[in-house]
Amino acid sequence: MSTSISNRLVGAASALACLLPATLFAAGWVASVDQQQGLPMLQNSGLEAFSSGFVFWGENWKWARTATEFSIAGPNTDYVVSGKNENLNLDLSLRVGKPSNHQLTWDIDLVAQRTAPNAIGGGVAYYLNVGQFRSQLGEPELLPDNRGWAWGKAGGTRLEMRFDPAPASVYFEQGGKGEIRVFFYSGQVPQGKRHYKATLALSDDIALRPTIDERFGLDKQDEWPTDVLNWNASPVDLSFLNEKEKPAGKHGFLRAVGENLVFEDGTAVRFWGTNLTASALFGTPRESVKQQARRLSELGFNLVRFHHHDSAWVDPNIFGSQKLPNTQKLSEEMLNRLDWWIKCLKDEGIYVWLDLTVGRKFKPGDDIDGFEEISAGKPSGELKGYNYVNASIQEAMKRFNEAYVNRKNAYTEVRYKDEPAIAAMLINNENDITSHFGNWLLPNKNVPKHAAWYMAAAASFAAKHGLPKDKTWRSWEPGPSKLFLNDLEQRFNSDMIANLRSEGVKVPIVTTSTWGTNPLSSLPALTVGDMIDVHAYGGTGELEKSPLTGPTLVDWLAAARVAGKPLTITEWNVERFPVPDRGTVPLYIAASAALQGWNALMQYAYAQVPLNTEGRPSNWHAFNDPALLATMPAAALLYRRGDVREWGRTIAFAPSTEQLFDQSISPSNSAALRTAVEKGRLIIALPQTKELPWLKKSPVPSGATVVTDPNLPLLPNNATEATSDSGEVRRNWDSGTLTINTALSQAAMGWIGGRKVSLADVDISALTRNATVAVQSLTDNPIRNSTKILISLGARSVPMVGDHMPFHSEPVRGQISVRAPAGLKLYAQVRSAEVSPYKYSKGGMAPQEREVPVSFKDGRYLINLERDWGTYWLLLKQ
Repeated sequence: MSTSISNRLVGAASALACLLPATLFAAGWVASVDQQQGLPMLQNSGLEAFSSGFVFWGENWKWARTATEFSIAGPNTDYVVSGKNENLNLDLSLRVGKPSNHQLTWDIDLVAQRTAPNAIGGGVAYYLNVGQFRSQLGEPELLPDNRGWAWGKAGGTRLEMRFDPAPASVYFEQGGKGEIRVFFYSGQVPQGKRHYKATLALSDDIALRPTIDERFGLDKQDEWPTDVLNWNASPVDLSFLNEKEKPAGKHGFLRAVGENLVFEDGTAVRFWGTNLTASALFGTPRESVKQQARRLSELGFNLVRFHHHDSAWVDPNIFGSQKLPNTQKLSEEMLNRLDWWIKCLKDEGIYVWLDLTVGRKFKPGDDIDGFEEISAGKPSGELKGYNYVNASIQEAMKRFNEAYVNRKNAYTEVRYKDEPAIAAMLINNENDITSHFGNWLLPNKNVPKHAAWYMAAAASFAAKHGLPKDKTWRSWEPGPSKLFLNDLEQRFNSDMIANLRSEGVKVPIVTTSTWGTNPLSSLPALTVGDMIDVHAYGGTGELEKSPLTGPTLVDWLAAARVAGKPLTITEWNVERFPVPDRGTVPLYIAASAALQGWNALMQYAYAQVPLNTEGRPSNWHAFNDPALLATMPAAALLYRRGDVREWGRTIAFAPSTEQLFDQSISPSNSAALRTAVEKGRLIIALPQTKELPWLKKSPVPSGATVVTDPNLPLLPNNATEATSDSGEVRRNWDSGTLTINTALSQAAMGWIGGRKVSLADVDISALTRNATVAVQSLTDNPIRNSTKILISLGARSVPMVGDHMPFHSEPVRGQISVRAPAGLKLYAQVRSAEVSPYKYSKGGMAPQEREVPVSFKDGRYLINLERDWGTYWLLLKQ
C-alpha cells in the first residue's frame, strides 16, 4: 500500500529534521513512524524487530483495504494520517504526537458511515520478529483487560503499547507470538464514531528517529520531473555486452565446474539477470516481447528467469484458465507465448532460467491423495511441504516436469531440454522443510495422512541412526530434527533430479533456495543440486547497517555460498516499496558479487504485468521504476565486465556437525558471518555427517582462514568501515556510504550529500542528501583515456497517490569533475517536450541526446548538475 506524502515544512520539526545528521540513528535500537500508515516500527541496527499495519475484513474474512495518506503536520514531530476503507464505509484519521523522547501517542478517530453487521472487523496488526529478538526481549505479552501489549525485559530494553479505552479485542494470531492483533471492531462495524488513544512507551535505550522523508529531505516532491524514464525504452545501450553471445547458447550447455559456471566450449560466464513473472510472460503482445527483449539487452541483462508461470493467482497461467477442473495439462497457447519469449531473448544473447514449480495449487480433479487435508475445505490446495511425504504430489510434479522439458519450441523447433539458451532449472521455488514448511506436517496441523507419513519417516530415520525418537520429529527445534529434515528433503530432490536427467535435461539443476532468514542448517539438503541458490530482501539504509550489530542484504546472500559450489541469486530486492534509497542497491550488489565471486544474480522483478503499457509502480516492476533503472545498467556493466577484482583472501566458516545442526546459526546472530563478508571471500564449509552419508565434506582452499566460532567478530569493536584488499571498494556504515574506485568504474553512493568524494579520476560534490553518482568508461580504456563515458545518477523516485504513474524523480544536484581526454561533449539522455521524445534505433527505442553545458580545464571536465535536465543518464563522448 502506498500513500501520498505531504511536503509541507511546518515549524520547528522540519527545521530540526534538516539539521539532523543523516545517519545519526543508524545503529542500536530506534523507533519511528511508518510514513505509509503512520503506525510504529522498531529496528535494531537496521534489522526490523516489529512493524505494523491496518487490517480489516468484511464478511467471511473478505479483505477490506484501507487507503491512507500521510503528512507532516507541525512542530514536535506531529504527523497526520487520513484513511478510507471503502469496503466497510469507514473513515479513519490519526494524529501522531511525540510528548517526550521516549514516547509516541496516537489519537485515533474512526467514523463508520453505516453499519456492516456481519463484518469480521479489524484494527491494527503488529508483526513481531520474535525468533530474531527473543534473547534480547524475551516473549511478548498481552496487557490485562485488552489494554494492549508489551515486549521486553524489566530493567532492560522494553516497549509497551497501551490503548484507552480498551479495544474490542487484543490477541495473538493463531496462538503464536509473531503477530498481535488489536481490533477496534469485532463481529460487526456499527454506524457511528469511536475514539482511541494509543501510547507507545519506550525504554531509555530506544531512540526515536525521524520519518524517512525527514531524513532524506522534505522537498516538494510534486515539483520533481515526471518524465525521467520511458518504460518502453532503455536510457543507455549496453547491448554490446551481448553482441558476441548472439544467439544465446552458441557456446553449448552451461556447466557447473567447481565454484564456476562455464559453457561446454570452456567459456566462463557471469550472469546479470532479472525475473519475468506471471502476466508479463503470458499477456505481453508479440511485438512488445521482441521490443522488451531488446530493451533488456540494452539495459545489460544476459539472463532472465521465468517465474510464477504456474501460480494459482495468475490467470491465465501455464495450465490455461483458472476455471479448469484440474492442472493435468499444459496449455498449448500459453506454452507458445513462452516459446516466443525464449526465441526473442535468445536472439538478443540473453539466457533463460526455467523454474519448474512455483505456486501451483492442486484441484479436486488432480486426484491428489489427501487433497481434503491440503485444501482445508477450499477449492484448491497448496503443495509446499506436503510434496516431501506425499507420493501422489511427487508423481504429479514429475508429470509436469516431463511435459515441460519435452516441449518443442514452436519458433526454434528445439525442445526445452535440448536448448542451450536455457541455462538452468529450479525444481521448487522457496519450498524447504528444514526451516519453513516442515511445521505444516506436524500432528497438530489437522493433516492426519500427511502427519502419519511424516511421523513414520521421522521414526524410521531416528531408529536407523540411533537418534531420540521424541526429538527427531520436532521440526521447529534445532538438533536431531534438522538431520532428519535435511535427509527427507534431499531424498525428494535426488529423486526429482534423477527423473529430470532421465528425461534428457543437461543443464544445471537447483533444488530449492535458501531464503527468508534460513539458518545454515538449511544448506546441506541443497547440495544435492548442481548450484546453491539464495533469495534475500533488504530494506532502507542497507549501506548504514553495521556488520558488528546486524546483517545487510549482502550478508544473507554471502552466507549461502557453500564451498565448492557455484552460487546463484534468483531473487534480490529491497522492500517495503518505495524504499527511498533503492537506487544505491544495484551497485552495492554488483560490487559485492564481484568481490565474493558469485556466479549469477537476478533482480526481482522486471515485471509481473503485460509489457504493453506503463503499468503501475510496484516493488515487482523494475521496468518502469526510474530509481532502480537509474543504476541498474551501471551495475550490469561493472559486474559483467569484471571491473572490481575478487577478494584475494578466503574466509571459510567451518562449523562442526553439532554447531551446524544443534544451533540456529545465521547472519542475524553470527558476528563471524557478517564481518567475514567485509574481510574476504566468505565460503561455508559443511562438515561430513555420519547420519547424512550423501553430504560431502566441503573442500577448503589452501591458504584460507578457517573460522569456527560464529560469535567471533573479525573486525574491531569500534570499526566504522571496511575496504577490500584491492582498495577498490569501501563501505563506511558510520556515514552510510559506499565508494567504488577502479580504472573503468568510479562511483559514490548513499549519504554523500555535503561531502566531497575524491576518486582516481572523478571528484563528486553532491548536494542531494542521499544519491548515487557513477562514472564509467564505455570503451576498453580507463576513464582518464576513454572517449566515451557513461555517467549514471540516482536518487528518490516516488509514485503518485495510490501507487499510480508517473513517478516523481528527485534531481541529483551538485558538481562532478572527470579527468578525460580533451574534445568530448556532454549529452543528456532526455525525454522532453523540446524534442521528439523517442526515436527508433537498431530495432528499439532510444532516448534523444541533448547537448548540455560542460567546461574543460586542466584535463578535467566540470559538470554542474542542474535540476531541469530531467535525466539520470549523461554521456561524455566525441
